[in-house]
Amino acid sequence: MARITRKELKSDKFAQEVGLTVTFFEDHKEEIVRYGMIAAVVGLLVAGYVLYQRHEHGVREEALTKAIQVQEAPVGPSANGGPSFPTQEVKDQEALRVFTDLRNKYAGSEEGGIAEYYLGAIQADQGKLAEAEKSFQEVARKGDPNYVSLARLSLAQIYFADGRSDLGEKTLRELMAKPTIFVSQGQAAITLARYLALKKPAEARKLLDPLRNLPGAVGQVALQAYGEIAPQ
Repeated sequence: MARITRKELKSDKFAQEVGLTVTFFEDHKEEIVRYGMIAAVVGLLVAGYVLYQRHEHGVREEALTKAIQVQEAPVGPSANGGPSFPTQEVKDQEALRVFTDLRNKYAGSEEGGIAEYYLGAIQADQGKLAEAEKSFQEVARKGDPNYVSLARLSLAQIYFADGRSDLGEKTLRELMAKPTIFVSQGQAAITLARYLALKKPAEARKLLDPLRNLPGAVGQVALQAYGEIAPQ
């Protein structure tokens, strides 16, 4: 199954998206300070809480980084002496373990949601589409809008894979209508066009035609996909 997964999640955009949660106390700090000595105590609590949040965020981010390193480790000898696995099965087992631990330990956090997304990607790679669907649906229900779009993109591909084409098309058209930094309008349109190419070639061409002359990767991929559609 083709999808935007691990490389997207390791991008600079990913790092920018992972930020501190804004607390009630931070939002109302100036108002609280007006109340004299109580405010001084509250101020200390606020400072302590913010430091704790920063520490906890760093811990979660480090745990996510280590889990991603497992997922990106090669099968067979490592060229740079880093971690590696003897077989893909062993690697998948360890990746499932570390991402499951991360998801359970940091449930409700952004890192926990990203771990859930990775679990879905691994399950899909293994052909366990029912399990993958549950993981992606969980991200789609609770995640950040950008990660929700990634989860829905993968869900659309599962829908097409198991015969729910109408639902897959509906999902991709919704992604086209509301693009994010992780799933652009063009990317959703190209994905939909590839699935429609066999049964609805005219519709696929209609989706790809305005994208073919765009600069960069989107235009190149759209042009290639357009050329792959069988002539009428």
